[in-house]
Amino acid sequence: MINFKDLSYLQTGNTKQQAAFTVLTQYRVLENLAAFDPILVGTIPINIDIENSDLDIICYWKNKSNFIDKVKKLFEKEDRFTIREDLINDQESVIANFFIDAFEIEIFGQNIPTEHQNGYKHMVIEHQILSSKDENFRLEIIKLKESGIKTEPAFGLLLGLEGNVYKELLKYKV
Repeated sequence: MINFKDLSYLQTGNTKQQAAFTVLTQYRVLENLAAFDPILVGTIPINIDIENSDLDIICYWKNKSNFIDKVKKLFEKEDRFTIREDLINDQESVIANFFIDAFEIEIFGQNIPTEHQNGYKHMVIEHQILSSKDENFRLEIIKLKESGIKTEPAFGLLLGLEGNVYKELLKYKV
């Protein structure tokens, strides 16, 4: 399996993955967030992104105020910077969005270790599913996403998952 904590896998990926690697390393995005155990998650790492897919970076904070201060200090000068707090799955969450070059970047932080956050767990399971299926399955996921369906519901549709696809996907065995 890919070591998603080491961005070097992006260097040998498709054009968008290579461009993501360049932006993230040139601007030292993950390096600057190292204290928060950042991981790039979402659709770009597993090659199911669409034109407007962003770079999703999850982080683990122990002190929410310190995390917010650090994110503001690092990125508030970036194009269209916003930061907000939200309650997601009963967890306090901090979400920052901004643009660097052609990429929208979203930094998502919770007081949960990054490898235990749903964004990471979903991506790993989706990667395993994609690895077990043929190219047509991957292309069908992309087609569903382009029609406006979110990633996990797209997988749920193609896999015939019932109920809450976000929860069911976490239980899915390849």
